[in-house]
Amino acid sequence: MKFALIGYGKMGKEIEKVILEQNPNDEIVLKISDENLNEFTVENLKKGDVAIEFTQPDSAIGNIYKCFEAGVPVVVGTTAWLHKLEEVKKKCAETNGTLFFSPNYSIGVNIFWEVNRKLAQLMNHQLQYEISMEEIHHTEKKDAPSGTAVKTAEVILEELKSKKHWLLQTEDRRPKTEEIPIIAKREPNVPGTHIVTYTSSVDYIEIKHEAKSRRGFAEGAVLAARWLVGKRGVFEMKDLLATR
Repeated sequence: MKFALIGYGKMGKEIEKVILEQNPNDEIVLKISDENLNEFTVENLKKGDVAIEFTQPDSAIGNIYKCFEAGVPVVVGTTAWLHKLEEVKKKCAETNGTLFFSPNYSIGVNIFWEVNRKLAQLMNHQLQYEISMEEIHHTEKKDAPSGTAVKTAEVILEELKSKKHWLLQTEDRRPKTEEIPIIAKREPNVPGTHIVTYTSSVDYIEIKHEAKSRRGFAEGAVLAARWLVGKRGVFEMKDLLATR
């Protein structure tokens, strides 16, 4: 397979490492960073069987559309653009493109979401517990709360009837009764930690996912890229996991 890497920072380099470890005969035909944006063209994208995009929120949609124009399936790991997902889905359909998106490509995180879904269902009958969330990431991460934290909150909100919204908690912003507070912390060299806590007057229940490195995210993105080739439409991790 031939891969185009849109974004060649720490994640891009980890993805490259995973690809070549899995199959030395695979080829990275394009590596785009801030230093060679002039090479990010439709013609160069066409050299790849699939593209993997890990950049910044302000450039992600433009990058996706360029992949659609090139007719190349694209796996997107950039977060904080999903408020425009319906617009992007429409563009994908118009161009007969292929998009795979996820706030997090870790298999463990996707299991974490399903555990939280089940616990939220149970908590509808345990009103003595109050929920809170915390996420911790490296200092280079731009968005807060993280896309994974937002997705976690959305999964819980689908099931927990006492809550209607999530709120990024700060010193100036405190949650209302119907809101799930999310505390976002930025610390050096933290790949990603997400904690959901239910607290009562007598105990607390905590569910935590802590990434040891970027490796799990990279492996999931490469798995998605290999799975995506030959498909048309919009997909996410639940589609991939349903086939395994």
